[in-house]
Amino acid sequence: MKGGSMYDLEKPDNLVELFENSVARHPDNPLFGTKNSHGVYSWMTYREVGVRVDNLRGGLADAGIQKHDAVGIIANNRVEWAVAAFATYGLEGRFVPMYEAELEQTWEYIIRDSGVKILFVSKPVIYEKIKCFIDRIPTLEKMVLIEGSGADTMEELERAGEMKPVPAIHPSADHVAVLIYTSGTTGDPKGVLLTHGNFTSNSHAGRKKYPELTQSFGTSLAILPWAHSYGQTAELYTMIYFGNAIGFAESPATIAEDLMLVKPTWMIAVPRVFNRIYDGLWSKMNETGGLAKKLFVMGVESAKKKRELAEKEQSDFLTTLKFKIADKIVFQKIRDKLGGRLMGAMTGSATMNPAIARFFFDIGVPLYDCYGLTETSPAIAMNASFSYRLGSVGQAIEKVRIVIDTSRGDPQIGDGEIIVYGPNVMKGYHNKPEATREVMTDDGGFRTGDRGRLDEDGFLYITGRIKEQYKLENGKFVFPTSLEEDIRLIPGIENAMVYGEGRPYNICLIVPDFDVLAPYAEEQGISNDPSAMVQSPRIHDFVVREVTQFLEGKYGNYEIPRKFLVLDENFSVENGTLTQTLKLKRRIVMEKYRDQIEGLYRQ
Repeated sequence: MKGGSMYDLEKPDNLVELFENSVARHPDNPLFGTKNSHGVYSWMTYREVGVRVDNLRGGLADAGIQKHDAVGIIANNRVEWAVAAFATYGLEGRFVPMYEAELEQTWEYIIRDSGVKILFVSKPVIYEKIKCFIDRIPTLEKMVLIEGSGADTMEELERAGEMKPVPAIHPSADHVAVLIYTSGTTGDPKGVLLTHGNFTSNSHAGRKKYPELTQSFGTSLAILPWAHSYGQTAELYTMIYFGNAIGFAESPATIAEDLMLVKPTWMIAVPRVFNRIYDGLWSKMNETGGLAKKLFVMGVESAKKKRELAEKEQSDFLTTLKFKIADKIVFQKIRDKLGGRLMGAMTGSATMNPAIARFFFDIGVPLYDCYGLTETSPAIAMNASFSYRLGSVGQAIEKVRIVIDTSRGDPQIGDGEIIVYGPNVMKGYHNKPEATREVMTDDGGFRTGDRGRLDEDGFLYITGRIKEQYKLENGKFVFPTSLEEDIRLIPGIENAMVYGEGRPYNICLIVPDFDVLAPYAEEQGISNDPSAMVQSPRIHDFVVREVTQFLEGKYGNYEIPRKFLVLDENFSVENGTLTQTLKLKRRIVMEKYRDQIEGLYRQ
């Protein structure tokens, strides 16, 4: 009954038809844009990508891929990622995406657990590193190199398929399309079985939430990995469903330049992207000072007042005039830096600071918070242009029902565990029936493990993460994720981890945003080198004061950290402290800083 089969699904209800329909409707529209060595984007049309999908489907069939077979890929976002995915779906196969920046043992575990038969590998350096997998993993029959030509390359496989074409099969809605492996913050990753109906129901719901994106040709800049369900569904499938284009960001370091080149009309992002832009704007204004800063502050204040008046159905001539001046002189420059065409962005994976969200709304770039999990493919709730409430993650998407289990919440605030019903809910975890039973209710609901509450209009507010809650020595519960997300919203703070399980009080590991703090350090005569900054008592006191003041009034005294460890190295995927989806690996962080943490409690 799970995976969408019990729901009346809108057509197309499979990803093969979704893709084919868009190729037929928009053959000459650009689909994928890739930056070349000269810094210029070259674009492939829907028709051109469709031909490559047809050819590769024939090549995969000739190589022995049949219904239910698993095809894996280790690659960042690129044209070939999408070509391999849609070619696999057309043979009723299962696609298994993996990140390039991953540990070898994680790749091996996923390939072995999912039974990958053919594996696409992006680069020769990765291919050479893991070619031994062929001898070690019984199901793995062939490895295909994406870059290059000759034997065992994607080019060769497409050429073979062109000579032996096979028609595409249209899978049923409840047929498994993708295995997405969760990050594995504790234990082995779990393979989430997501169906064609899971994904297409999300795309249909997205069209209802954002009808403006279907009314004219649009473009997105792909900055989130498609190996994760958020980027895969919200961007790859939904933008194709709309007939829009997707330009690939060259790297995180080039996003500012890529925005100017691609000129996106829409973005799928995480709050951190816009937090950095916001902090950077204020940092630059504070550094520049003078008339530029006065105009910026005037604009921000007039935009805020204009919005507040509009909410009361009022207006004021002077406020409107100030806003028009600031919009033309200041805000338009900000929008131009974002490409000049950005209608808005969807943000997910963490809570957006309402103050920052209001700022971007005010300058003409609305940010819409949404909520979901891999197991719900991923969307559960979204804000939208015609229906949003800042601070919430929106209302349930079409055909999805949210239930709050108050037996696992706080009666004072009326929250509880979020349970989700709908065609977006996974079939289960691959090869893990017990883990599946733990999260699925008897009537087909999925227990998210997140705490939340619904207001009278059905807007969902996230209040904590049940699995990560712990008790202090005094028996009071703490939800560290909520604290951490709020702390990260503070200008000058890059990252945070709160700890206190079984202890008399919480402590906090803080990573400053050294770029934002650099002017303050210079004022205090402190070197702007990160290691020097974290050693400075004045920087330490400044950070502690900012965090404590920000949290006061929002949290109980027992929740606010009493002691702080200021770090000069950020949590990251590279140093093993973050998962690929940027979730904290708490155990790893604890092991790395155990001595310093114990030292704080001994003081």
